[in-house]
This record gives sequence, structure tokens and C-alpha cells, in this order.
Amino acid sequence: MLHWALAFLILALVAGFLGFGGIALVSIEVARLLFGVFLILFLLAAVVHVMQGKAPPV
Repeated sequence: MLHWALAFLILALVAGFLGFGGIALVSIEVARLLFGVFLILFLLAAVVHVMQGKAPPV
């Protein structure tokens, strides 16, 4: 999922550089949404991992 967020961010930067404002804005919003979902899932997984009492992987 992080891969998709980074891909949309790069698409937004390229579209913004080339002057495609509408595409850039949509891509930025999608990248922001995917990054937020990724961050929430990461935090949820970290909390569940700590609650189970497991040591972090080395």
C-alpha cells in the first residue's frame, strides 16, 4: 500500500511539473489518503504486537 502512495505522489509531482493541475490535485489526494491508511494500519499492527507481549523482530 505504501508503494501505491509513493507512486501517486510521484505522479502528482510529475503532473504538477508539466502543468496538469487537475491530475496533480487528484493524485496528491489519493497519495495522502493511501499514506493515512498505511499509517493507521501500521499503528494498529504495532499496538496489537505490543499487547500480545511479543519482542520486536531482530
